[in-house]
Amino acid sequence: MKLTYTGKTKDVYELENGHYLLKFKDDVTGENGVFDPGANTVGLSIEGAGKAGLRLTAFFFETLKEKEIPTHYIDSNIEEGTMTVKPAEVFGKGLEVICRYRAVGSFLRRYGMYAEEGQELDAFVEVTLKDDDRQDPPISEDALDMLGILSKDEYSVLKDLTKKIGNVVKEELAKKEIELYDIKFEFGRVGDNKEIVLIDEISGGNMRAYKNGEYIEPLQLEKLMLQQ
Repeated sequence: MKLTYTGKTKDVYELENGHYLLKFKDDVTGENGVFDPGANTVGLSIEGAGKAGLRLTAFFFETLKEKEIPTHYIDSNIEEGTMTVKPAEVFGKGLEVICRYRAVGSFLRRYGMYAEEGQELDAFVEVTLKDDDRQDPPISEDALDMLGILSKDEYSVLKDLTKKIGNVVKEELAKKEIELYDIKFEFGRVGDNKEIVLIDEISGGNMRAYKNGEYIEPLQLEKLMLQQ
C-alpha cells in the first residue's frame, strides 16, 4: 500500500488494484479540546473514535446501497479500522456540503441577526470550499460554475443527493428518537462517466445530533444507533 494522503481524521492508501483504503483515526475536529464537526483543525483525540466512526459509516453506506444511492463504498474491516473505496475525483481542491435542519454552528454565527438558535431549517444546503487558511468559506452556485469547480447541472445533482442522503440519515436517527440538526458530506466524480457520488464518511464526527435536547457525542451516537 502507498500512503497518498494524511487527513485530519483519516489516512488514505492506494491499493494495487486501483481502489483506495481509508484508515480511520481517533482524531476529531474541534478547538481547544472541544469537539466541533465544522472546525478546520483537529481539536482532540478520543479513544475508539476511529472504529466508532467506521461502524456508523459502514451502517449508513450499506443503507444507501440498499436504496441505490451512489457512493464510493466497497466494503469495510471494523477490526482494522479500514474502509475500501472506489477512486474518486474531488471538485476543485475539495468541497464540503452541509445539510441543515436547525440553526446552529457556523450558520448561527453568520446569520444570528436573523436566526434564533435551534430554529427549524428546511434541509438548507450550503457548499463550502475545503480551505483551512480561509476558514472554509461558503460559495454560491454561480461562483462554483464561474470558477470551473462544478457546473450548474452538477450543482443540481449535488444538491438533490445531499437532501436525499440527509433525509436517509435523519430517518434512521429518528428510529432511535434522535434528531439530526446538521450534517456534512463530501462528493466526488467516479468512473468514466464521472458519476457524482457520496465519498468520505457518515459518522458522528460529521454531524450534530440531539436526543431530548441534549447533544450526543460521536462515540455515544454510534452506541445508540447500533445497539441491538
